[in-house]
Amino acid sequence: MTNPRILVTNDDGIRAPGISLLAEALGHIGDVWVFAPDREQSAVGHGVSLHRPLRVTTFKDQWCMVDGTPTDCVMLAVRHLLPGPPALVVSGINPGANLGDDVTYSGTVAGAYEGMLLGFPAIAVSDVAYRPKHMETAALVAERVARHVLRHGLPADTMLNVNVPDVPYDRLAGLSITRMGRRHYQDEIIERHDPRGGVYYWIGGAEPGHLAEPGADFEAIEQGRVSLTPLHRNLTHHDAMTVLQHNPPTLG
Repeated sequence: MTNPRILVTNDDGIRAPGISLLAEALGHIGDVWVFAPDREQSAVGHGVSLHRPLRVTTFKDQWCMVDGTPTDCVMLAVRHLLPGPPALVVSGINPGANLGDDVTYSGTVAGAYEGMLLGFPAIAVSDVAYRPKHMETAALVAERVARHVLRHGLPADTMLNVNVPDVPYDRLAGLSITRMGRRHYQDEIIERHDPRGGVYYWIGGAEPGHLAEPGADFEAIEQGRVSLTPLHRNLTHHDAMTVLQHNPPTLG
């Protein structure tokens, strides 16, 4: 039986250690093809490069480097450059959590989300430490989750957002199916001047906090468990639809 084709991407660039660990782990269960950015693309969200050409360079056998976003990488691979459709799209391994509202900014999640939009099962994988010491744990979790998805599939229009504690694999407390939590962002705008007197800005701030909510992805991580959150394509707020249908805006 032919190995399933697995498309791998990330937002940290093709030379990032996380993508090498991920590709190696997934190579145990499938035929891995890597399409990844040529540089870091963290926090680009679901951006697509519409206003400039994209260049693709062969990095090594079945590894291609793209001067674009994670979404560009997946779109180019699936629509034009892969020898056939993938059975699975996996994005990561990201150093740093993608929990709660982080998913709206994350290039890692966007790579998997684009795979889902194109009709394929997709997984985003993050090690919650910004300077991981046990990223091999996230690689092994990714392999186990990918194996499950290849065997059982996913509901239509669904991707999985997986966050893994930065501990040895045998120290994991288990896996929880979770929902998105909510962040408290503390971003600030830092204004500075360049040598010619021009003004420029940095967006920065302290590490964000979060609300403590039962069943949320943050709770799983605090308990030392892998957080697995299914994310859905349909962002419609159905309760709000009902409210607005009873009291809709008027046009005159």
